[in-house]
Amino acid sequence: MTPQELASAIARIATDVVAARGLDLVVTENDTQVDRPKNREHGDWASNVAMKFAKRLGVNPRELAQDIASAAESIDGVAKAEVAGPGFINITLDAASAGQTARRAVELGEQYGRSDVLAGHRINMEFVSANPTGPLHMGHTRWAALGDSTARVLRAAGAEVVNEYYINDAGAQMNKFGRSVLAAALGEDAPEDAYPGAYIQTLGARVREQIPNLQELAAQDRDAALEQAQELAYQLQLAEIKDSLERFNVHFDVYYSERTLHTPGPDGAPSPIEAAVDRLREQGHVFEEDDAIWVRTTDFGDDKDRVFTRGNGVYTYFAADAAYYLDKMDRGFTEKIYLLGADHHGYIGRLTAIAGAAGDDVETGISVLIGQLVNLDGARLSKRAGNIIELDDLLEWLGTDALRYWLARYPADSPLALDGEKLRSRSNDNPVFYVQYAHARSCAVARNAAVAGIDRSAFAPELLTHETETELLGKLQQYPGIVAGAAELREPHRIARFLEEFAAAFNRWYDNCRVIPLGEEPVTDLHRTRLWLNDAAGQVLRNGLDLLGVSAPDRM
Repeated sequence: MTPQELASAIARIATDVVAARGLDLVVTENDTQVDRPKNREHGDWASNVAMKFAKRLGVNPRELAQDIASAAESIDGVAKAEVAGPGFINITLDAASAGQTARRAVELGEQYGRSDVLAGHRINMEFVSANPTGPLHMGHTRWAALGDSTARVLRAAGAEVVNEYYINDAGAQMNKFGRSVLAAALGEDAPEDAYPGAYIQTLGARVREQIPNLQELAAQDRDAALEQAQELAYQLQLAEIKDSLERFNVHFDVYYSERTLHTPGPDGAPSPIEAAVDRLREQGHVFEEDDAIWVRTTDFGDDKDRVFTRGNGVYTYFAADAAYYLDKMDRGFTEKIYLLGADHHGYIGRLTAIAGAAGDDVETGISVLIGQLVNLDGARLSKRAGNIIELDDLLEWLGTDALRYWLARYPADSPLALDGEKLRSRSNDNPVFYVQYAHARSCAVARNAAVAGIDRSAFAPELLTHETETELLGKLQQYPGIVAGAAELREPHRIARFLEEFAAAFNRWYDNCRVIPLGEEPVTDLHRTRLWLNDAAGQVLRNGLDLLGVSAPDRM
């Protein structure tokens, strides 16, 4: 029995008890969530439901708790239910009921922990979205790990999620990039505002190699040479960004080009950015002033109204943001999540105002998550880029697993200072090593059990009575709720912290309970049942690590 199933049963009982006292009230699972008591002698689970409703019923909380506890003892799998303190209900499961969780985890495999709590949610998850004018750096690394892990957790809770990367491939920064690369390709002095770093010289060499007549073209038509060099360098840099992300185990379903927002539609139809202002005007939020077109975003909490296009006809960044948001709405996303960097707090009001002006529900249609900066001791500046710490260098130094785990281990809104040598260490002080080693240990137990002739041909969960077995089974029961909670709160760090607790519980069980008998002792159903528990633990560790984009090695 999982905590969710127990909470559901208690909710039904509490509804009946409340009704018997003359109050028409439906008690839901949200009212009856159960927690693990700090003192395990108090039972497996505890509920404070009686204290929530006693005042409304005008009764003593302990009296109401006793009514609920008496009925709860009839729940299949509950050994006893007792009232404690001011009105807590402590519930103890029978060993067989608790042990069934191990079988369920093994049989469900990769599906264990997944649910449909967010079924029907169609979510666009936009993150990283770095300019394609240089390599990804350490700041992007944190957003990549958090964004991808959040998307994985949302999918595990039943949501349909599209990972999207918005390519800022229009505007002044792209022209600056193109001029920088062209100068490098032609062997000229860099422009005064050129992008720094040896990677520009590398791109210039590749452009010169793939456009052999670039020198002649530049002499005849500098603008044409710039256009070709810029486009090729852009494609090369974007390909490198995609490759870096894939090696970081971060996958995007859509790479959305900002340039498409400025591209006219078929048969002379307006571009998306041109059409956006008409759509917002229809909503009644557009006005003209000072030879410019404005959107009255202050109606939706923004600190000032925003310019859509100035008198010279040039569209602002806000215009592109608005057109892009409308495009996401048109693609049917019920929620748009933006994961932005620490310097983007001003975007919260702007994006929320766009959602409101577009007619979307600002409470449910949009979420803006702001991440904080990360500092990594021992990291070296890129030899290619000079002034940044590159993702590729971090991967070479620390590896994907350590980076993914540590970056997902903390809430997005907390500043993060990491110790590079600790990330590299193979000791129990390194959480990712600790969790992965627990998984490898479970695999070793399974291999050794097979050699000893122990299989899962019998399952007698009532035999799992050791205190470390009770603890480990409790953790197994908690896992689906942990995943659902992490999804609803958009907090993948909850998975990492749970895995560390789970690994600790597994190690305590491993130290106390043998799957393989000693010496000439016979193999019994207890050993076979413990193999189920071992394999269930390995499955949960695998499933949880996968939600963080981290591998689960079977040998270490």
